[in-house]
Amino acid sequence: MPTNYDIPKDNTLMILEDNQAFRIRLGRALTARGFEVVLAESIAEATAIVKSNPPAFAVVDMRLNDGSGLDIVAMLHEERPACKMVMLTGYGNLATAVAAIKSGAVDYLAKPADADDVTKALLAKQDENPSPPENPMSADRVRWEHIQRVYELCDKNVSETARRLNMHRRTLQRIMAKRAPK
Repeated sequence: MPTNYDIPKDNTLMILEDNQAFRIRLGRALTARGFEVVLAESIAEATAIVKSNPPAFAVVDMRLNDGSGLDIVAMLHEERPACKMVMLTGYGNLATAVAAIKSGAVDYLAKPADADDVTKALLAKQDENPSPPENPMSADRVRWEHIQRVYELCDKNVSETARRLNMHRRTLQRIMAKRAPK
């Protein structure tokens, strides 16, 4: 059950995410928390939304099929400087986190992010850091998500995924045959 949040009057929120299932699930969860959500799956869709009616809030995926979410963060920052944005990524690293914050994002979260964590980050006061997640992903789960993302980027080619992850193909197959860790 969503907790009651103090959502401002201008509650427009754009979610830019190329993973359809995650985009829809997050959209429903944030709608239930009081946001007026519009969904986009590509840079082109997000650009049209930002140019026609820039939202007050945005949740943006870092790597998209047609480019980088950083471009949309920068565009939103220009079109609506007060827009509060959260960057999501399956590839968390310091360089991209710094780039996201410099572009105007207020926080940087690993996917799959919990809707409560996204909401807390979006609604955090200017000089206040959002509280740490209640149930952060385990290290095993983070590893699993990373492997799955690389596998998807390699068009579900196990040999190519194993090469990019610098692991033996059979080891990768054994890992992928198991259930996802909690």
